[in-house]
Amino acid sequence: MCHTIEHTRRHVHIALPAPRRVLSSAPYHGGWRRADHLLILGVPDHFDGGRRPPEPLHVTFDHYCRKNNWNGTIVGMMTSAQMTSFREEGRSELGVEITVVMTAGISNARRAGDPAECRTFDQTEETAGTINIIVLTTARLLPAALVEAALVVTEAKAAALQDLGVVSPVTGKVATGTGTDAVAVVSGDRFPEIRFCGKHTLFGEMLASATMAAVRSSLAG
Repeated sequence: MCHTIEHTRRHVHIALPAPRRVLSSAPYHGGWRRADHLLILGVPDHFDGGRRPPEPLHVTFDHYCRKNNWNGTIVGMMTSAQMTSFREEGRSELGVEITVVMTAGISNARRAGDPAECRTFDQTEETAGTINIIVLTTARLLPAALVEAALVVTEAKAAALQDLGVVSPVTGKVATGTGTDAVAVVSGDRFPEIRFCGKHTLFGEMLASATMAAVRSSLAG
């Protein structure tokens, strides 16, 4: 792959060689985008964009990106987890490469379906803990495959947490993630063109394997 990954005590920054299609749940420029950069930004514990200092979430990202001279569209995630949790895991088969980049903290581990602390629909983003996962591949992923890849990553993350015995402090049951997880899947621009990437496919196997290995390594310390 031609991207570059920079890992510091404050951030993980991925510079793409050209704009790429990205599907993400990132709090900064999330959704469906063509992006030039991806960023995992470390912030103080319990950072609250609009209600506490220092500034709204988008302003924090805007200032940080300008300071580092990163131009173009940037998809950004936040975490208060230690940047020492950074892991990079790769897989390669039949000319297709997959790289999983992540940071992880589980101080706010939760099981899907746990009672939510926020009882309204206007939650301000909180960042304690957080498992942030970015997937890069050389293959060209069609839109449905981008969505399916995000599902596979989520299942693989949950499986890794089950293997590690991580539990939700709310119910005491096996956690499936944290309350603030984010995922981004970046399509490549080479053949083959991937239409399906579920658990019956080689691409899905590679993606899940890399994700599970990265999560286990990151949380094992």
